[in-house]
Amino acid sequence: MGHVFHRNLQHKLPRAVKGDGVYLIDHRGRRYLDACCGAAVSCLGHSNPTVTDAIKAQISALPYAHTSFFTTDAAEELAELLADRTGGALDKVYFLCGGSEAIETAMKMARQYFVEIGEPERELYISRRQSYHGNTISSLSVGGNLWRRQVYTPILNRSHHISPCYAYRDQTDRESEEEYGLRVANELEQAIAQHGENKVIAFIAETVVGATAGALTAVPGYFKRIREICDRYGVLLILDEIMCGMGRTGRYHAFEDEGIVPDMVTVGKGLGGGYQPIAATLVGPKIFEAIRAGSGNFQHGHTYIGHPSGAACALAVQQYIDSHHLLDHVRTRSNELFSALRHRFSEHPCIGDIRGRGLFVGIELVEDRTTKQPFSPDLMLDGAIRKAAMDHGLMVYPNAGTIDGRLGCHILLAPPFILESIHIEEMVDKLDKAVHTALP
Repeated sequence: MGHVFHRNLQHKLPRAVKGDGVYLIDHRGRRYLDACCGAAVSCLGHSNPTVTDAIKAQISALPYAHTSFFTTDAAEELAELLADRTGGALDKVYFLCGGSEAIETAMKMARQYFVEIGEPERELYISRRQSYHGNTISSLSVGGNLWRRQVYTPILNRSHHISPCYAYRDQTDRESEEEYGLRVANELEQAIAQHGENKVIAFIAETVVGATAGALTAVPGYFKRIREICDRYGVLLILDEIMCGMGRTGRYHAFEDEGIVPDMVTVGKGLGGGYQPIAATLVGPKIFEAIRAGSGNFQHGHTYIGHPSGAACALAVQQYIDSHHLLDHVRTRSNELFSALRHRFSEHPCIGDIRGRGLFVGIELVEDRTTKQPFSPDLMLDGAIRKAAMDHGLMVYPNAGTIDGRLGCHILLAPPFILESIHIEEMVDKLDKAVHTALP
């Protein structure tokens, strides 16, 4: 055993030594098709020379400059690109090193905003069950992933959770999609009334739910109703697009398909494509101007925020996506992938739902397709699928507790944007073998 403190102390991991497009290669020379980009990270695959050259050039010119002393060309150019993509609606960008930091930043920024405008009594965040927003204490507190919260529950901050928009499980036979969406969205208004109209800071939600519930998309109209409720009560809307943003759904921002604009959005993972650690919180003029005109100082910061090589990396990744029209490619490959998955698995007795958007796909497994009865959690099916997939040379992102934190299991697919048709065929074939191997 080496000296690295790994996530799982029971399993011995292969050693990755090289990346080759959509594949990772281990120390034995074995190739793995990365069908999940690690955790929806490696959007350009693992060996893009344009990105690595940009990182090398930045490090050669300027490896580090603390943001209390300097800004950099890379950070300024990247912020301009990101702001322009929102049409100026979210025109200020705060750079971080990871998604948890981005959520923490958004939460602190939202709280300071209300202090600056004379509403310091606002102190509560509302979010959704079966969500995930990060692993710091504050981000874990607003997250709804019960497994991740369990050990730390006594030290988590107070928050309130409402139902997810989970039509496959929760929409009744008597409801239309619109009626169902309004019902669960209206839980936000009920929660605001319960805690007091002047007590809630923000509602935080993943636009497309990621690892905890498996690429769960909201029904049409849900987020428009959420936006209306937030506006009515002066509550800020923070959308977490750390997994589903930056082109993953076929749009720069997943909220574009919902017909709304949040007060803040957090992005990461695909922002830098895994080539450097970087994330960001994008914020609109209302919040920025309140802080600038008030204290003039955002009371927050980390040593490595706005890191030059991270910014240069992300700028190169995003420019590559633009210049190679990869969002069009994502939408094309998405249609192929969903078609291939449904052709292979739509009649499978243990596949209950195939869902998602773009190259962000969730496959929910069930013991009985008719009743939607989940498998027993004692089977630890997610671990069995992960192992079987790796044995077949495929990386997927399975998770348990899909339904309520204990019951349910799904597989998350989030392949690189450079995916080609031949890779889809390989992915579906290997996934079929892995599911067959893992199922009891």
